[in-house]
Amino acid sequence: MPIRRIALISVHASPLASMGGAKTGGMNVYIYELSRELGRQGISVDIFIRRACPSASAVDESIGENVRVISLAAGPPEPLPPAKQFEFLSEFTASLIAFATRRNLHYDIVYSHYWLSGWVASKLKEAWGIRFAHMYHTLGHMKKRIEDKSHYQPDRRIMTEMSILQSADRVVAATPAEQAQLRWLYRAGRKQIVVIPPGVNTERFNKVMSRDVAREILEVNPESNLLLFVGRIEALKAVDTIFEALHVLRERAPSTLRNLQFMIVGGDPKSTGDHEMNRLQSLSVEMGIAQLVRFVGAKEQSELPLFYAAATAVIMPSDYESFGMVALEAMSSGTPVIASQVGGLQFLVRDQETGWHMPAREPISLAECIIELLSDRSRTEDMGLAASRIAQEYAWSRIAERLLTVFEDVVCQKPRRT
Repeated sequence: MPIRRIALISVHASPLASMGGAKTGGMNVYIYELSRELGRQGISVDIFIRRACPSASAVDESIGENVRVISLAAGPPEPLPPAKQFEFLSEFTASLIAFATRRNLHYDIVYSHYWLSGWVASKLKEAWGIRFAHMYHTLGHMKKRIEDKSHYQPDRRIMTEMSILQSADRVVAATPAEQAQLRWLYRAGRKQIVVIPPGVNTERFNKVMSRDVAREILEVNPESNLLLFVGRIEALKAVDTIFEALHVLRERAPSTLRNLQFMIVGGDPKSTGDHEMNRLQSLSVEMGIAQLVRFVGAKEQSELPLFYAAATAVIMPSDYESFGMVALEAMSSGTPVIASQVGGLQFLVRDQETGWHMPAREPISLAECIIELLSDRSRTEDMGLAASRIAQEYAWSRIAERLLTVFEDVVCQKPRRT
């Protein structure tokens, strides 16, 4: 059965949100780019989000043809942490059903994102008898295992994630690692999970802009080595590991720092209420590397190609990444990536081919990778070319086609018992 209309649920993450904020990142980009590509292919996509601003349009059609972002009343119209939004999910679900009923809308399938949206999708299945596919993006079990090394009991998020598995007709995992985590920690059935990675906008992220031009625009010395971090400023991103690696280089190989800059794209450097940002700024001074570090703040997706083009390499030392879309954007731009060997990064980045793997929280290993990166410029250029070629496999048109095949299979299969 061909898919004509999709209800895409993203309670807490709007595809219209500015990038680089405390809770905006890869998931927002995923929803924006996927819905835009599906719309291009003639499929109607309604994206349902919680209204987080009183002045937000009830229906926004700016993403592209056949795509609407529908803001639903559910709790106060103000930003709320994801966990706080749980208590308003019943109101969100009722608002969604009322919207569809008033307009006599019927969807072929629901595609939900993150545990909050999965809860809503399971209720829609009960109300409408509709099939749904779900993507977790991050797993509560994994985040708790990393954030809290001590013994812990499953919380509401984890219990909800496990409940979603009992209802979802198909679960989309970004990587084989996530598939393994779902089977190991959540006892998900093998046939219930399909591995389909996120994509990349290959028209936006490409090798068209030269490094010299990009550096001139960013006022970066054309002869310098520019290391780049792009992402949210939070402890799990482990930016302090990069600081520690630079400190190691200052002590053991000071010559590598003569023409080196480290640029951080994300967050608000002027914020006094951002604990992690303030900690990193203070840490750079304490370690004696402040002159190497440049905080430039959050940037929109349209601005990021400039930074990737200017960079010698992108560094992603995260403790946990379900996929790592920044790495894919960098690769598509022809920029090598040094990444911790966790989650999706261990599959996306090919060690010694498109970049380097390093153990998480190992600044000495990262310092060694940086030395290797800077010691052979021609090899680094070859890695960038290889990265760009491999990234073409992740073009959104290909990813959308794979998802549509899964959706068509889901709507044709016999209903799962919940």
